[in-house]
Amino acid sequence: MESPTSGRPRAPGIVVVDLQPAGRRAAVAQGTTILAAAQSVGVELQAICGGAGTCAGCRVRLAHGALSDPTPEEHRELSSGEIVAGLRMACQATALGDVRVDIPPESLTAAQRVQLEGGEEPIPAGPSRLSRLGLAIDIGTTKLAVYLLDLDSGRTLARAGAMNPQIAYGEDLISRIAYTDQNPAGGRVLREKLVDRLNRLIGEICAQVGASRDRIVDVVAVGNTVMHHLFAGLAVRTLGTAPYRPLTTDALDLSARDAGLDLSAGTRVFVPSNIAGYVGADHVAALLSTGVGETNRTALALDIGTNTEISLARGGRLFSCSSPSGPAFEGAHISAGMRAAPGAIERVCIRGAEVSTYTIGRLPPVGICGSGVLDAVAEMRAVGAIDRRGNFRAEAPGVRARQGQPEFLLVPAAQTGHHRDITITRGDVNEIQLAKAAIRAGIDVLLHEAQCEPAELEEIVVAGAFGSYLDLSSAVRAGLLPGVPLERFRQVGNAAGAGARQMLLSAERRRAAQAIARRVEYVELAAHPAFHRGFVTAMSFEDSTRGALSL
Repeated sequence: MESPTSGRPRAPGIVVVDLQPAGRRAAVAQGTTILAAAQSVGVELQAICGGAGTCAGCRVRLAHGALSDPTPEEHRELSSGEIVAGLRMACQATALGDVRVDIPPESLTAAQRVQLEGGEEPIPAGPSRLSRLGLAIDIGTTKLAVYLLDLDSGRTLARAGAMNPQIAYGEDLISRIAYTDQNPAGGRVLREKLVDRLNRLIGEICAQVGASRDRIVDVVAVGNTVMHHLFAGLAVRTLGTAPYRPLTTDALDLSARDAGLDLSAGTRVFVPSNIAGYVGADHVAALLSTGVGETNRTALALDIGTNTEISLARGGRLFSCSSPSGPAFEGAHISAGMRAAPGAIERVCIRGAEVSTYTIGRLPPVGICGSGVLDAVAEMRAVGAIDRRGNFRAEAPGVRARQGQPEFLLVPAAQTGHHRDITITRGDVNEIQLAKAAIRAGIDVLLHEAQCEPAELEEIVVAGAFGSYLDLSSAVRAGLLPGVPLERFRQVGNAAGAGARQMLLSAERRRAAQAIARRVEYVELAAHPAFHRGFVTAMSFEDSTRGALSL
């Protein structure tokens, strides 16, 4: 038997996994999961749960050969008809011999919108021959954003974005920490995947303006604390268990070569301070760029994601916390959920029995992303399809029963891109309740700490990819955000990237960022007595103008 790549004889116990239509073949030990085989040759499957068998995002179809028997996790997540048809979960199925599996498009980590906007001037044609260049990098859990700046003029010359390749090893931070615990070389693998993708992005933005990467003399990189540690080659084990302490919260000054970046030997990489285990340098950068970290007003700032960072400025003090909101707003754990990619429903409007949906790219709908799910739930509540506890009302238009469970029909099969109904289930509503309750309870705890009522908020700044496309009225009606007048809200896009650019251009702004990090009074939600009571209260779809001090 020959190796699939070299033509040399294979070692005993080695099997070949043929991954189609990716066109990759992995030679692995018999009994290796299909997910691990795919990862070994760079095929990135959806692994939202990190391979725990709870999300069914890594579905593949057996085309030839033999796999292990379906596991209890597969019987729970897949229907009997799907299993009979050869559908399997890549994290559960192991190769018993040579196999070929077909990967449906929705099981691959597809490119999605990357937040790169931030209000800068139009991009010029390119730098002058004498310009010094700099890089601002935002290392997000889900997405990466890289900016090329002319350090002499301050202009943004080019920008590029991509998915964080670590997603293939776990959608959320805890899954990635677990991966490093379970694999001795896990931290090195995650760092190498990240740095390789960053180096490719650097090449792309330099090519956009015809500049050599050797002209890049300075770099600022921001990210949450886990991304900070992985990028710097630090262990993340202590961030996975209480009290969630980072190895360091200090700012780092690295050489580009030590950071793994393919830049000149003398190029420096500045990584600002973290605040706590789950409030990192990216939030410091956001507080800097939005002004919330330096304001005398009463202002709230949120960067909504799998972990939502929240800060409240009041009376010269600055309170911060991290709320475990989960990946529902990324479309995960939603029955028809997907990321914000072409064909995803991003807006929903319900008027009586008529449902209107709007998709990214105005393509036939194939799923629903986070902003669309929140819209749908808020609209369903408004028309009485669900009650304040999230339970369906069987008599409401659009509500039907399938296999004894209620659901709301958003788009019938005849109007979708994949010819299957797109619905909202009770489980979907519950996922949104959990996510929005975690965020709202975090907000209310900070208001409680600052002795502040929601009506006193002069400004609410919403940052991040989800926050930029969020319909604010839906967020308020669902109870996610406090019910203050909409003119007090400001949606700012990638505030972390904007803060990184400020620090790249100004030593004074770097010092300001460090001062912000030192000022923050961090509130650990898990240990706060009001958080759990507030979480239970926020699970219901109640009036979002309720007072924080009632906790």
